[in-house]
Amino acid sequence: MHVKEDTMAILKQFDIGNKSSSVTVLPKASVLIPLTVKNGELCTMMTLRSKELRTSAGEVCFPGGKRDPSDRDDVDTALREAEEEIGLPPDEVQVVCTLVPIINKNGLLVTPVVGFIDESFCPRLNPAEVSAAFTVPLDFFTSNKDHYATHGGAGTMGLMHSFYFVDPDSGSQFHIWGLTAMFAILVATLALKKKPEFDVVFDPDNPLPFFQKILHRRTSKL
Repeated sequence: MHVKEDTMAILKQFDIGNKSSSVTVLPKASVLIPLTVKNGELCTMMTLRSKELRTSAGEVCFPGGKRDPSDRDDVDTALREAEEEIGLPPDEVQVVCTLVPIINKNGLLVTPVVGFIDESFCPRLNPAEVSAAFTVPLDFFTSNKDHYATHGGAGTMGLMHSFYFVDPDSGSQFHIWGLTAMFAILVATLALKKKPEFDVVFDPDNPLPFFQKILHRRTSKL
């Protein structure tokens, strides 16, 4: 099988569909984790948030944002936000799966939506929201080379992961951390079927029960 088709088959095994829709006690948000294949290697596109934004200004993230009343579901939110931020048309995303959501530092229930985009896609940035977009090989998030971790941090479930990535195209260095780093590690672990070289709080062979347990524990207190 080709890399793309093989990856899709793997990730679909972890699709939770609309199961998180039953969690109604928290405000919701979604992010799109755009995957692509470059020179036979799985990669993901990330963005740098504008420094003018009120929340998480200047941080690396995946395209995404809060649920809009007009959004039908988590996928709709992720696709709408990706179009607004990087000019990615929804019909150019091949949605693969929806993974279990995680509560972020601001109390939002953030659902990751994984989809494939064409290698030739050239982002058109909305400068009010995004100041840069760059592509990272997915196996970067399983390597210990540029990885650092500290204990503690709300929403990070005991470990705060950080990566420092130098974009070969621009020469810019990006700090990828927190929830964005956790989503990247999770997708890399699943898609590549590869255990990270560093400690993680979930079972690399079957990570979703851990996140479901955390979600249940935190929402049951609300």
